[in-house]
Amino acid sequence: AFFFKFLEGDSEVHVYWKGAAELILESCTSWIDKDGSKQSMTPEKVGEFKKFIEDMAVASLRCVAFAYRPCEMSDVPKEDQRADWVLPEDNLIMLGIVGIKDPCRPGVQDSIRLCAAAGIKVRMVTGDNLQTARAIALECGILTDPNVSEPTIIEGKTFRELSDLEREEVADKISVMGRSSPNDKLLLVKALRNRGHVVAVTGDGTNDAPALHEADIGLSMGIQGTEVAKESSDIIILDDNFATLVRVVRWGRSVYANIQKFIQFQLTVNVAALIINVVSAVSSGDVPLNAVQLLWVNLIMDTLGALALATEPPNNHLMQRPPVGRREPLITNIMWRNLLIMAFYQVAILLTLTFKGLTLLRLEHDNPAHAEILKNTFIFNTFVLCQVFSEFNARKPDELNIFKGIAGNKLFIAIIAITVVLQVLIIEFLGKFTTTVRLSWQLWLVSIGLAFVSWPLALVGKLIPVPDRPFLDMFTCCCPGKKEADDGKEDSGVKNIEVV
Repeated sequence: AFFFKFLEGDSEVHVYWKGAAELILESCTSWIDKDGSKQSMTPEKVGEFKKFIEDMAVASLRCVAFAYRPCEMSDVPKEDQRADWVLPEDNLIMLGIVGIKDPCRPGVQDSIRLCAAAGIKVRMVTGDNLQTARAIALECGILTDPNVSEPTIIEGKTFRELSDLEREEVADKISVMGRSSPNDKLLLVKALRNRGHVVAVTGDGTNDAPALHEADIGLSMGIQGTEVAKESSDIIILDDNFATLVRVVRWGRSVYANIQKFIQFQLTVNVAALIINVVSAVSSGDVPLNAVQLLWVNLIMDTLGALALATEPPNNHLMQRPPVGRREPLITNIMWRNLLIMAFYQVAILLTLTFKGLTLLRLEHDNPAHAEILKNTFIFNTFVLCQVFSEFNARKPDELNIFKGIAGNKLFIAIIAITVVLQVLIIEFLGKFTTTVRLSWQLWLVSIGLAFVSWPLALVGKLIPVPDRPFLDMFTCCCPGKKEADDGKEDSGVKNIEVV
């Protein structure tokens, strides 16, 4: 940066320069001492100034130098011609060097540590010199070893001069890039994306717009960000705080996890209800669950179940999971294991009750019509209670403790209570509407007991290991064409998430 100062009499002009200390120093041939006299810039003095710059950089201070150069008024073009004037950049006179401290905000270290645990690598790209960049990166936790060398910490000019293939190989190893230009950030984003990473870029300046636009996720600053940067970004961080980025990731993962929980719960209900009714209809011509009962089950599954599971608040456990790949299936192996175990259990007990219920419930000597309705009522009641217990299992698909954090979700508890109360009302008082009869307290206890088995069964099921490879991919061996297509897309999966 520069500006002009016209001296008295308009006979001389001072062109003042401000910028990176080591770059300004290279252009200086003299310096001003504390008495205001001009001194020649000797090699010894250059070394002394460089030592000042290095000491301030090690202390994580950003070094800015100020210098000027006197020019004759006759050498300065008229105001309408100054846009094309090549400013003199040599023979500058050093005025001073300033070290500016830009401390890390509280919570940045914890945020970077959470990002690392979540499989998100944070990289710093800055215009500061390498020593300053190293000190700041150590202070905020991006670097842990002060003795790292290239390519972990690299200068923008060095990275810029590499070939495209070399940049892609080096990009994976870079943690800090100093003395970089906006174009260097863009080159780094392209290299990381070519390596298969999902890249998020933060920026606030107009020069950051190309990198923000190129990234998978562009995050601009709401306070200090320019309008160009905001328009090029996907998300605007209103408080300009890096810790907000961690909250964005946590909430994003929470929404995705809640969708998976609901899908697991919904598929369990659907699979069980479908098999029970189809098998019963094919074998006996009658179904244990009538249309009104299935409507109530759908209400539990679609409306109340969605509200209960979709409102789970985010937690730190989500930040300990690896990133989800671009082509990773929404229904994971863990979900398949859980829903198949629950569905198999529900189908087994309900089909047993369908075909052997009269004997098991000791209804052989009752009126046949009443015994059949009572059996179907018991099946319906047991099926609904199984879904109530299954909702608890769906809360934590990959954790043993399904009650962890349940006190913090009042809506989940309320929906479970409403579901149980409505089920009692349906069985005990709305028999004509649902074609059910009242159940004795003994049958209620049996229904609750059969549904309760879902909890220990799910606990044991979670101890069963599942392969990393998605279940559906295991069937590609039967489809050679599909297998070849999948192999061609193999590199499109996410290897990591990068924040630049």
